Amino acid sequence: MAADTPTQRVLGDDPLHPVTIAILAMGGQGGGVLVDWIVDMAQHNGYLAQATSVAGVAQRTGATIYYIELFAQRHAQARGALPVLAQMAVPGEVDIVIASELMEAGRAMQRGLVTPQRTTFISSSHRDFATLEKVVPGNGVADSTAVIDAGYRHARRFLHEDMQALARQNGSVLSSALFGALAGCGELPFSDDAFEATIQRAGVGVEGSLRTWRAAALAVRQPVRRDAPPDPMATAPRPLPARAASPAVEPLRARIASEFPHETQAMLGAGLQRVLEYQDLAYGTEYLDRVADLHAHALRCGGAGHGHSATIEAARWIAVAMSYDDVIRVADLKTRAERQQRVRAEVGADADAIVGTVEFFHPRLEEIYGLMPRGLADWIEAAPPVRGMLVRRIGNGQRVRPDTISGQLMLQGLSALRRWRRKGQRHAIEMAHLARWLSAAKNLMGTDYLLGLELLRCRRLVKGYSDTHVRGEVKFDKLMRAAPLLLGRPSAATDLAALRTAALADPQGQQLAQRWQSLGLSA
Repeated sequence: MAADTPTQRVLGDDPLHPVTIAILAMGGQGGGVLVDWIVDMAQHNGYLAQATSVAGVAQRTGATIYYIELFAQRHAQARGALPVLAQMAVPGEVDIVIASELMEAGRAMQRGLVTPQRTTFISSSHRDFATLEKVVPGNGVADSTAVIDAGYRHARRFLHEDMQALARQNGSVLSSALFGALAGCGELPFSDDAFEATIQRAGVGVEGSLRTWRAAALAVRQPVRRDAPPDPMATAPRPLPARAASPAVEPLRARIASEFPHETQAMLGAGLQRVLEYQDLAYGTEYLDRVADLHAHALRCGGAGHGHSATIEAARWIAVAMSYDDVIRVADLKTRAERQQRVRAEVGADADAIVGTVEFFHPRLEEIYGLMPRGLADWIEAAPPVRGMLVRRIGNGQRVRPDTISGQLMLQGLSALRRWRRKGQRHAIEMAHLARWLSAAKNLMGTDYLLGLELLRCRRLVKGYSDTHVRGEVKFDKLMRAAPLLLGRPSAATDLAALRTAALADPQGQQLAQRWQSLGLSA
């Protein structure tokens, strides 16, 4: 957060105009609680208060906009008449705008509620990613830096801090932190005692709310300049440790340290950790064997002169390919203790509170076949009555409650199938696909190292579960076909990278089709 440059003001002294406040919040973020606190505080301190709200139809397609107007009773008495207060925020006429999340801050500016002549703008700088950001095959996360820069340009004062983090650190919820930021900005005609008394009158979670309120008020009053949040997609692996945490894993760690160049070891360590967590030690050995085979080939093709970049990319994407998402993996993740702890933290549950979730499973028939040996899956496919029974049973999806005995047993049973995963049809299909990809990359590398490198990176397209996995794999297979067609062109590697970027840009594949056509590739 940056220090304020405009002169601080105190609102409420104008006998003709009310104090106007707009709050933008998504469901579950406590926007209604924040409004109730502001209204209660105003009414207990000599102000008339009116609050309205316009609810959005769903998360992100329209979060709720709350609007409050405050008018001093002394002004109404002097005029001998009650004021007529508005029911909706008017662009250019809002004194204070509060956004519960950074993209809601952007939405407030788009609506014209934030103006440099008038508006003090308060926002939490954390992100709750929108559905449209999550469904993009690549990195669909909106640019936080652009929103922060716009806040400084468009507001009279722009105050931002990670209010969600402050709330969690102090055992409360987001609304308490935003209420503290409102106090910290110093523009409402109410003392700190008035803010604290409001929280105490509410009588719910008082101690945690007060701690959070004080922390947020202090963060606004003593701001610290911070860089924009880091790109969540740009994380680097940790260096290879000097010794593995488990004696059983130490031989694999030692193999990385002795057989592979130093530049590749951090990524290999991260990849090994991923496949071990996914399956077992034998699977970790198989992972290192695959990377070692490609590394030896890359060396023969001049990989050392390219900083062993092909080995690094292979270490990353072979691990991803070997830890594909399936029904077993999904069930495993949903039964982990850390997931339950995260859910409890997100809803602010006390230690003795009972928290239940409903998990929705909608696997395709192919996911069920994937759990079976190939022979059994082929038999079911050839037996229409059995196939029809499966379709009727799973066609509409399953709602499972892990907090019940039956739900937990179902998920634990699916998770326990991990020991037989490598005998299933799905595993055979995935490993065959993996082998074709690595073979194609090695063949390209012999003629054009950079083109082979880009094909290794194309594995980024394949991720997720069920239909998401299928859509990504279809695009990936298309780029597999494109690579040999590009071989021999001076710009072959650049062109394949451009195709990958286009494929990651939208789920429908429209940009990929346009780029494909522009490169003159055959259908």
